[in-house]
Amino acid sequence: MFHYLLAHNCENNVNLLFIWLFNITFVFIFRFRARQEVETRTSWKAPIIWEGMFDPKLYDQKHIQKKSSVGLTVFAVGRYLDAYLKTFLTSAEQHFMLGLQVTYYVFTDQPDKVPHLELGPQRSLKVIQVEKHSRWQDISMMRMKTISDTIESEIRHHCNYVFCFDVDQEFKGRFGSEALGDSVAQIHAYFYKAPQQSLTYDRNPKSKAYMEYGDYYYHAALFGGLCEHVKNLADYCFLGIMEDKLNHVEALWHDESHLNKYFWLHKPTRLLSPEYCWDRAPNKDIQVIRLIWAPKHYDTLRTK
Repeated sequence: MFHYLLAHNCENNVNLLFIWLFNITFVFIFRFRARQEVETRTSWKAPIIWEGMFDPKLYDQKHIQKKSSVGLTVFAVGRYLDAYLKTFLTSAEQHFMLGLQVTYYVFTDQPDKVPHLELGPQRSLKVIQVEKHSRWQDISMMRMKTISDTIESEIRHHCNYVFCFDVDQEFKGRFGSEALGDSVAQIHAYFYKAPQQSLTYDRNPKSKAYMEYGDYYYHAALFGGLCEHVKNLADYCFLGIMEDKLNHVEALWHDESHLNKYFWLHKPTRLLSPEYCWDRAPNKDIQVIRLIWAPKHYDTLRTK
């Protein structure tokens, strides 16, 4: 197409050439120098998304034209349903991927207690019943198998992308199409400027999650990407967890430790800055809070 357009020198073809070049280079449109006080690109040239680096209207327009569709998975098991689910879903309706087709997949052991919400256009919700495990660590780790199975049986047939969230969070600002990528990892808010020696990788050589060092420390409260990439991640983590169980080992931070090992071996193509999963502490680097951790009440919420 490129040679054809150059060979026919007319205004219409020049316009077509511009549109074609825009389409193939769109993914690289980031203003990396707009935020010089923070890291905006990894050593393997993946963008780290911060406020000021992108034009939200441009990204939304492109994904609306592409008819991008997004699945959102969230687990609300036991007391977490009553404590967090309604706030999570209500805030997602206000801020998550507005203008795109979105399907919420709510995994719970109490389907009848999922709150009824008036959803916007092109947005739907599906409730999937899951088993409640006796320990919260097992609930956390077994979600990887559930995510993989549901991508295979359901999500990939309806959505291009899937994002997986913890339920004890609340959307506070735009969480839009700029976050979409092939493989998306969330930099943990506690460690985004921390030295390597303080990153809490699993350093037990007996675990499949074992790492001496890595690139960043990623937060398992949020990850996403194209369905095939998220399924690969979930399968890797689940197999690592199962092999650890056979060897009577449990990774330091459970599924998050295995997720960090996966992203060390398979570099994410897009990283979300701590704006996309922040706590409540003020910080001059955080110009926009997009998602915030809800107050934790582990003593009353978690089973032992």
